[in-house]
Amino acid sequence: MFTSETKVRVRYAETDQMGIVYHSNFFLYFEVARAESIRHLGFTYADMEKMGVIMPVVDVHAKYLRPALYDDLLTIKTFLKEMPLHHKIEFHHEVYNEKAELLCVGKIILYFMEKNGMKKTAMPEQLKKKIERYFL
Repeated sequence: MFTSETKVRVRYAETDQMGIVYHSNFFLYFEVARAESIRHLGFTYADMEKMGVIMPVVDVHAKYLRPALYDDLLTIKTFLKEMPLHHKIEFHHEVYNEKAELLCVGKIILYFMEKNGMKKTAMPEQLKKKIERYFL
């Protein structure tokens, strides 16, 4: 299993009138954590796009357990629980506050697709080699 952690501080603009993170902003945190987890592997979205491959989101889920508040330092844990096969990759996320309380869990499914033509394609071989060592 591959795991990584990313820290994000809640900004004022991400909260509602009550100082609580607006629910859709968790999807932005998940996006930051996904990009950083791929960077942790020594690969980037930009590298993939140069190869002609994009990763659109096709399915999202979130379960909110506790509120995140203005100025909280959040830790977003990102997991790949299984080796991605074919054109699909599934990221799991857990968001914690500084007290180590679990605030939110999420799952995001993305497809690998050809940038030109929008057809499903396999994961780039360079990324596959970097991920598969976590599943041996």
